[in-house]
Amino acid sequence: MSYELIVSQGRIADRTPGAIPGAALTAAALGEQTGLRPTVIGTPSPARKDDWSASLPEAKETLAGLQAAIAATLRRGNRPLVVANTCSASLATLPVVARERPDAMLLWIDAHGDFNTPETTESGYLGGMVLAAACGLWESGLGSGLNPAQVVVVGARDIDPAEADQLQRAGVRTLSPAEATPEAILSLIGDAPVWIHVDWDVLEPNHVPAAYAISDGLYPQALRTIFAAIPRQQIAGVELAEFEASPDAIKNATAIECLLDIVEPLLGRR
Repeated sequence: MSYELIVSQGRIADRTPGAIPGAALTAAALGEQTGLRPTVIGTPSPARKDDWSASLPEAKETLAGLQAAIAATLRRGNRPLVVANTCSASLATLPVVARERPDAMLLWIDAHGDFNTPETTESGYLGGMVLAAACGLWESGLGSGLNPAQVVVVGARDIDPAEADQLQRAGVRTLSPAEATPEAILSLIGDAPVWIHVDWDVLEPNHVPAAYAISDGLYPQALRTIFAAIPRQQIAGVELAEFEASPDAIKNATAIECLLDIVEPLLGRR
């Protein structure tokens, strides 16, 4: 199977200005590393702080485009390599994965559980409700179908009390950064296909900048080691989200170099 590179450039609940440029920089670097030409979905627009009920319909066209691109890639027998501005893009990707690869395990590698619903969210942020929608806890309009028993949240350390209760009741397994060892992850995924989602806030801050960074995260080498342990033939697809680019080109280049080194075991070099 070959990778196909897909990059989201439409606003999907972005509250910070660096996520769309960050996705573009990441896709360009991955394209250079792999020789893949990106398929661009959506048109950039300014970030703003709004409620999920406003940002979700606004993102409808971009999300529909992502769903179509992911479905086409999987049906060609290839692996999607998705670069997203926000985790909210996974409202589109995960229902397609659940439909096309129902046997796949999901590694949701994120400092947050993203398992809130319209009833439990304190922030109103769409990105904090993504995994719950894919597992059918609320209706996003983009589908669901993801089996919570096939989900492992890796690196979580900032989970709301109501969200934690929902994760437990749904049967989603969670690993703290200290528990996120290659051995633990391999024991959970077995020989199943694996869809890998990475929100860069899973890392200890200041390695790959992310808008919602929080301390006590994974270090880059630890995450790279996890990826190196997963058999390449089991990888069904990869999505990378939430690199927050800055106006400083040198800082961006340093972050991209770190990012590329982390994911290199998943992709290989050209």
